[in-house]
Amino acid sequence: MSTTRHLINRRRRLATTGRPGTAPGDTLTSDRPATATAKAGALSRLPAVRERGADAPQELADMKPAAARGSRLLAVLCALIVLSGGFAAFAGTQASDLRDEPAVRNAALADTARTSELKGRVTAAVEALFSYNYADSGGLDRAVKEHLTGKAVAQHAAMLAAVRKEGPRQKLVLTTTVTESGVELIDGDRARVLVFADQSNTRTATKGETTYAAAMLAVDAVRSDGTWRLAALDTFGEGS
Repeated sequence: MSTTRHLINRRRRLATTGRPGTAPGDTLTSDRPATATAKAGALSRLPAVRERGADAPQELADMKPAAARGSRLLAVLCALIVLSGGFAAFAGTQASDLRDEPAVRNAALADTARTSELKGRVTAAVEALFSYNYADSGGLDRAVKEHLTGKAVAQHAAMLAAVRKEGPRQKLVLTTTVTESGVELIDGDRARVLVFADQSNTRTATKGETTYAAAMLAVDAVRSDGTWRLAALDTFGEGS
């Protein structure tokens, strides 16, 4: 009986005092949850620390290409600025050169009144200079005096030499009609005009035989004393 009571009391003491080496009031049940909680808290913080540590190299790696891209972009922008400045200078030089080109100084491109006047004078001159009537041989001399100057006088004489020689005998009537003309250049008091014409040649001494031909020539004109005169005749190798 005493033995049984002794065992019961011993168990009560053990339950009250705990295991040897433990402080009073500490129990196994209270120690285990605290340890588990502490461990759980530490583990819950470790992934965050490891996560930041793992991402740090990647963040640095991401920052380096971004910085490199920024540097390259800055270099490209600087190059574009230099190129645009060079192009502006080049364009300015080209514009200045173009303003000095003969095409820009060509009044035929802008001065329609002067161009029309020139074409009218050249048309009248060519028709008079290259027409001939055996009954009025003096008409050709008057045309030369009115419309020619400089070396064109000698050129015209060479071109019409055969007409002057054979005209009276063949009773020749030569008629020239300008069909089209184009002003190539007007530069101050000088100009160049391309002329297209039709010619009819009638020999009345031989039953009125008539021949027809087309002609083309370029003339250099000069303006003096308020009018245009032909200074050179270019038949492109024919009689010049």
